[in-house]
Amino acid sequence: MIIHTGEKQYSCETCDKSFSRRDHLLDASGLKSHMRIHTGEKPYCCQTCGKTFCQRGNLLYHLRTHSGEKPYSCQTCGKSFSLNSSLTAHLRTHTGEKPYSCETCGKSFSVSSGLTAHLRIHTGEKPYSCQTCGKKFTHYGSLLHHLRTHTGERPYSCETCGKSFTQRVHLLHHERTHTGEKPYSCETCGKRFTQRTHLLYHMRTRTGDKRHSCEICGKRFYRSDHVIVHMRTHTGEKPYSCKTCGKSFSQRGSLTAHMRTHTGEKPYSCERCGECFRYYQGLSTHMRTHTGEKPYSCERCGKSFSYYQCLRSHMRTHTSQKLFSCEKCGKSFNQSGNLTIHMRTHQGEKLISCKTCGKGFSTSRSLTAHMRTHTGEKPYFCEICGKTFRQSGDLIVHMRIHTGKKHYPCNTCGEKFKKASTLKSHMRTHK
Repeated sequence: MIIHTGEKQYSCETCDKSFSRRDHLLDASGLKSHMRIHTGEKPYCCQTCGKTFCQRGNLLYHLRTHSGEKPYSCQTCGKSFSLNSSLTAHLRTHTGEKPYSCETCGKSFSVSSGLTAHLRIHTGEKPYSCQTCGKKFTHYGSLLHHLRTHTGERPYSCETCGKSFTQRVHLLHHERTHTGEKPYSCETCGKRFTQRTHLLYHMRTRTGDKRHSCEICGKRFYRSDHVIVHMRTHTGEKPYSCKTCGKSFSQRGSLTAHMRTHTGEKPYSCERCGECFRYYQGLSTHMRTHTGEKPYSCERCGKSFSYYQCLRSHMRTHTSQKLFSCEKCGKSFNQSGNLTIHMRTHQGEKLISCKTCGKGFSTSRSLTAHMRTHTGEKPYFCEICGKTFRQSGDLIVHMRIHTGKKHYPCNTCGEKFKKASTLKSHMRTHK
């Protein structure tokens, strides 16, 4: 009847914790088993690994980690567990039951440990500290993961490529890069994701839900960890340091990428041509050479580019801005690469020669254009009048005859011109 009434008549003399059953307070020998929490006594020892426990029941549960015994099975999905309490918690994933609620914010949890850990968000309590560096954590699991940053331990390895990880969940996510599995899909647009958190963040981008904000400048973010990283722009904090050269970074990912400059590792490879890259962004950009994608467009003339840097360089053709000057003759260029090529005219350097006439050229592009004078090839043609051209630039200039567009304005008088060369000639009238 005590179980039904909730009465707890057995109390601990040290902490006043109460129990409804005498055997919860006392073990078979009459010793106070609960008291071992206060004394630290652990009389029960595992003969396999030597781990000790304060209660015999905990030892029995532990032994199943060696035997692999999982006597409790879920009748819904068939998954098995070594502890009855684990099965009880698992069943809530099917029923959706969350019996543990936070009295402060109302958030609910399926297991009591989830609520206990959550409450530390409100109290600020961090009971687990690293004995090496003193850093504190709200969860014991977070401390275990942190300790591996000191030991370098990576206990979880990929059977396909051998790459190792500090956390099992990171290995699970990595393995999907080999299998291509994307188990989480957006019900609205159908886009699929390898991680559930990525799906949740994607959903917020659709709804515009930026629930996390910076307390200093008010900028809002979809993710709380983005706020943490953003705060470092205010504090200047760079907690991740390279052990090889001492350079510091505000983000762990930046340090990971930087380390590849020392190791030479290039983990991202193109499936089409096999070229490897240090950074995923490098692979993503490279893929445009195969797909022909040109996501960056000029707002003035509509010309598209595969790379943002190319768009920036192109924009200078409209503004007549030339940031790179030759120290020998003063000639200016809108791209550093063009200045490098120009310098060869002073050095007399011509790296490539035409096999037909022997003429030398500073760039392969110049040789390719020159070869068309021998072959007569004119690969660029006007879709309006059918006129053909040897170079793409000549076609672009020709198209202005049909469109009437004048992209080159004079900064002095405002008059516009179809060609940069015409604008250059016009500028002399103002001198």
